[in-house]
Amino acid sequence: MPVELGRPDAVLFDMDGTIVDTEPYWIASEFEVVEMHGGSWSMDHAKSVVGFDLLDAARYIAHHGGIDVAPHDIVEMLLDRVVAQLREAVPWRPGARELLAAVVDAGIPTALVTMSWRRFADEVVTCLPPGSFTESVVGDEVSQGKPHPEPYLLAAAKLGVDPARCVAIEDSPTGVRSAVAAGCRVIAVPHVVPVPEGLAHITVESLTHVTL
Repeated sequence: MPVELGRPDAVLFDMDGTIVDTEPYWIASEFEVVEMHGGSWSMDHAKSVVGFDLLDAARYIAHHGGIDVAPHDIVEMLLDRVVAQLREAVPWRPGARELLAAVVDAGIPTALVTMSWRRFADEVVTCLPPGSFTESVVGDEVSQGKPHPEPYLLAAAKLGVDPARCVAIEDSPTGVRSAVAAGCRVIAVPHVVPVPEGLAHITVESLTHVTL
């Protein structure tokens, strides 16, 4: 029997791994940046930073990759590479655009809540129909990134809604923890890394299984 959360006042979407399958782009870029600076990287380390605030991820990369590069510079190098890959091909996640369109068509406000920085988030948004997102919150515009609740609290505040009346859609444990801490009802759609059982209110294999 389908599980229902009820009609939300807003739907808050994560981006990387949820709307677009860009985690492989990030991982490939991490390997390239670390290795070009004489360090070493691993898939386990790459999975450890999925969903992180980019500066937090860059600090982890510098430490565990063994490179002497400022975190901000690491982020900029990663963004250069990921943006370039995105411009060649946008890897949409199954059902994401269809669900987003259904929410918009129903007149429900939406927000993009991503730890990617503005210059990358805008690249994705411009590939979607105009008006897909009512508001957006990006990683370089918050003081504390996921898993802190600030990104989702800020998104709800921008929309003028109660976080408890919002549904958040996330793919990573880091993102789910952020949304849960903000008081949102959360749908998890695990992708690159598993989401522990019970962490989200509902866990699905694909957004093709989620309806308005």
